[in-house]
Amino acid sequence: MSIIIFLLILSLLVLVHEFGHFFAAKKQGILVEEFGFGYPPRLLSIKIGETVYSLNLIPLGGFVKVYGEEYQEKISKKLSSRSFSHKKPWQKALVLVAGILGNFFLGWLLISYLFTQGVPTPTNKIIIEQVAKNSPAALAEIKEGDVVKSLIISNNKTNLHLKTAEELIKYSKKYAGQEIILKIERNGKILEKKLVPRKKPPAGQGPLGLAISSFEEKKYPWYQAPFYGLIEALNITKKIAVEVIKIIVQFVSFKKPAVEVTGPIGIAHYTNKIVKFGKNAVLELIALLSLNLAIVNLLPFPALDGGRLVFVIYEWVTKRKVNKNFEKYLNLIGFILLLTLAAVISVNDIIRLTK
Repeated sequence: MSIIIFLLILSLLVLVHEFGHFFAAKKQGILVEEFGFGYPPRLLSIKIGETVYSLNLIPLGGFVKVYGEEYQEKISKKLSSRSFSHKKPWQKALVLVAGILGNFFLGWLLISYLFTQGVPTPTNKIIIEQVAKNSPAALAEIKEGDVVKSLIISNNKTNLHLKTAEELIKYSKKYAGQEIILKIERNGKILEKKLVPRKKPPAGQGPLGLAISSFEEKKYPWYQAPFYGLIEALNITKKIAVEVIKIIVQFVSFKKPAVEVTGPIGIAHYTNKIVKFGKNAVLELIALLSLNLAIVNLLPFPALDGGRLVFVIYEWVTKRKVNKNFEKYLNLIGFILLLTLAAVISVNDIIRLTK
């Protein structure tokens, strides 16, 4: 089931990207010969207007075949005005960028939806998320949802006002074995709970037996979610761009990347874990992958949209077209390098996952 979900996610990301190219090409009057779901060999097809819509055997995304995009194509005089190669540079740039924007919009849409479902928001409160059975906190009748205000040391009445979850963890360890009083807020009332933090608590419980957080769930109404979702999508995209640039610099300087780089195999493995957390976790994964795909495709590397965009900008600035053979072979080299990099990352994923 996880493999099927992964393939569906991958297909969705690619289809959204290709639909961006498809939509922009149509709007610029470029002839779109085929919009394919999956990759050939072809199973079924139907022609609507001038475009063939096909269902193909390999379910890993899709493709758009635009007239005049391939170098070996012969452009007829009758259709030359509708070919990609004969369009103005700004129109070509719009078609190329549209795929990237498609992935960004998908990420934005999903994040906006998740904001209506509730998102963890930083707060100055120390909120009790969970109380372990038979723990000091459970015996003191501390409950989920209580908010810790301060910690009082019983023997000298020192009142420690707490602002972060880390402070509560630090003091509960420091005063383990001594009686303390936790001042908590529950339904607007302040309560005092006496307890003794454990010196040797069970694994994963801590001295008090509490799971605490400085985040609370906040839900946004549907009319606010797109605005805050856009801000979050831009912030995430900025962070992804910074990390991608760092990885490239580290790769060029032969340094090990500070963050983990993974490919389809690694993503499939993470999908298997995330599926267990439910629908919203899967949607969050799709949003992050979509924003990642947008940034990666924007890189000025041959065979990527960003690389092709460089040639278009060159044509735009110099008023001269790039030599077709030069662009063709450079894109071919870029494509081979991308496949090689993907293979290396996949091998690394297999080695890491089988350890």
